[in-house]
Amino acid sequence: MVNVPTASSIQTPVPLPSNIRRQQPAKPHRRTSARTSKISVNPDVNGDVLDAPDALRASPDGEADQIIPTGILKPEDVSDSPLSDIPEPVLERKKRKVAHGRVSKSSQVNEALPPELSVNTEKLKNEAAVPGDLEIEGEEQQEEADEEEIKSALSRPLAVNSEYLPLPWKGRLGYACLNTYLRYSNPPVFSSRTCRIASILEHRHPLKDPSKPEHATKNRPDKDQPADIAKGQAYVESIGLANARDIIKMLKWNDRYGIKFMRLSSEMFPFASHEEYGYKLSPFAKETLKEVGKVVADLGHRVTTHPGQFTQLGSPRQVVIENAIRDLEYHDEMLSLLELPPQMDRDAVMILHLGGVFGDKAATLDRFRENYRHLSPSIKKRLVLENDDVSWSVHDLLPLCQEMNIPLVLDFHHHNIIFDADKIREGTKDIIDLYPAILETWKRKKITPKMHYSEPTPSAITGRDRRKHAPRVSTLPPCPDTMDLMIEAKDKEQAVFELMRTFKLPGFDRINDMIPHARNDDNKPVRVPAKKKAPSKKKAQEVENGEAEESVESKRAVVPESEVGMGGPEGRVYWPPGMEEWLRPVKRVLKRKDEDEAGKKSVPPKKATGSATSTVNPIKVPTVDLTPNAKRSATKTPIAKKRARAVPTPSTSDEDEDDLELKSEGIQTPPPLSAIKQKGERKSARTARKINYAEDPEEI
Repeated sequence: MVNVPTASSIQTPVPLPSNIRRQQPAKPHRRTSARTSKISVNPDVNGDVLDAPDALRASPDGEADQIIPTGILKPEDVSDSPLSDIPEPVLERKKRKVAHGRVSKSSQVNEALPPELSVNTEKLKNEAAVPGDLEIEGEEQQEEADEEEIKSALSRPLAVNSEYLPLPWKGRLGYACLNTYLRYSNPPVFSSRTCRIASILEHRHPLKDPSKPEHATKNRPDKDQPADIAKGQAYVESIGLANARDIIKMLKWNDRYGIKFMRLSSEMFPFASHEEYGYKLSPFAKETLKEVGKVVADLGHRVTTHPGQFTQLGSPRQVVIENAIRDLEYHDEMLSLLELPPQMDRDAVMILHLGGVFGDKAATLDRFRENYRHLSPSIKKRLVLENDDVSWSVHDLLPLCQEMNIPLVLDFHHHNIIFDADKIREGTKDIIDLYPAILETWKRKKITPKMHYSEPTPSAITGRDRRKHAPRVSTLPPCPDTMDLMIEAKDKEQAVFELMRTFKLPGFDRINDMIPHARNDDNKPVRVPAKKKAPSKKKAQEVENGEAEESVESKRAVVPESEVGMGGPEGRVYWPPGMEEWLRPVKRVLKRKDEDEAGKKSVPPKKATGSATSTVNPIKVPTVDLTPNAKRSATKTPIAKKRARAVPTPSTSDEDEDDLELKSEGIQTPPPLSAIKQKGERKSARTARKINYAEDPEEI
């Protein structure tokens, strides 16, 4: 038997603080053009294009706390539904929002609320069954509820974890949907751009001036003109194609650093499974997805998908079933268009949660069996089930998977939250006894097994807090060493890098630390001046003779397109835990002139050496008596607007810092003491009298 190192013999990294979250891209201040000769699909500059977590749709790519979306589940589908139709975590969030009065009439959450919640608002306010929310009125009751909940959580039996580590590692590690390093490249590379339905409808109308490109305010689509559905469809299709093309860059990036497993984003083609605005992919995306599949096959990678939380085949409502089947058909078409080799195509599975319990587990399982039988053979070939952290444990799903010939994905994190305490203990040790049965569900379909691993945040105590995924993980689970393992952590590829470095997994030596706020693998855009000055005659003559020197532009190193965002020759793609700010250069903050002046006025004035002036107040120059003509001229033209007569000044070595500051502000200073003749020296008649530095009209 091979001796395998244990978890206690390997030093694990310090976990991240609980308040660290992945930095989100800054939202643009205003909406910009989305339909020009070439549509901009960069969310940082185009307000019509969004990142998936900001889009109002259901997706496992987004944050767990996002509000209820409008994707495949429409508001009118939920407005008249019973409470049991809504997933429990979403329902609890809605209850808290309604109880605190934080839900506005125009918000998406309020639109999706069932009548029971909107009518019984006062009842919900008085309920003490919503523990964990500090904003509920009556802090004493809430503190008691929190104390009881925390006490119960702390008194639960300790988890029993296995010390086995699957080393040396032979499987594939992967991450889900988003590469944080590439997302902050220039230009950004990611596959979860999406939009709102309002943007699709708006782009059905022609521009106010079709002869000019679209502008955020000056040339938007004219809604008074007739709408063309094809134009709106072309707009949303362009976003999907941009997402698909970026998958190629992400796959090549992963391969360079030893990552060969990735989950494709469900948001790749926005609203493709929508009842009204949905569309088929093959008419416009077939060639692009085929190119993606060729890269997957050439590199030997594995890709999977994970439909959203509202894709439920066990719901008692027919409209939910129809939406779920439509969403599964969309994911199946996307994977089929990759045209992967047979084994890779079998491994391209769709992971699904069973969903809600709806008050009766047995009835829900029966509905799932019935609806599963009506699925197409292609969907059945790809569909796998995963235990969740709300309702369905491994013991609930394993008999169903064995009966229906469906592979079971074991999620270790979910298992530690929802498990049958009378059959198994919390932790990773007892679950090993179920490995043979779980792996058999995969072997029957000749699919490479996969499991999911994540860890709760370090500060998590209660069950609700433990559901949140930590930014990174500290160890490997006791899975088979040939397993494909999906790391579901907030820091995405960085969490995989953390494991590779900790356990010296293949490819760890290719990864190096980033230089904070600096990247050498992209081409920064060069600002072109508004008006170009005409070259001088001498410069033009040098150009004609071929004697002109190389411009700064030509001297600047240009990164080839294939190497943009790839980490450079040194592979600087790793940022330490909590250092998300390393991903982007520090923004240069320019102070306005009035802010600088305000700042200077707040500083107490300094006395200048050898001078009676200060750095703040302007210098008052003594003047001589003016002639009557000069007086009349002075009353007509203010002296402040006249040009001061130049006076010889000493060298900078004789000046102090205060005088230099005055000169930088354009204030004329008198010569310092070092420049004045000492007592006893001969002085000229000019220096003996007082001088007015303003121009004398009579001398002109």
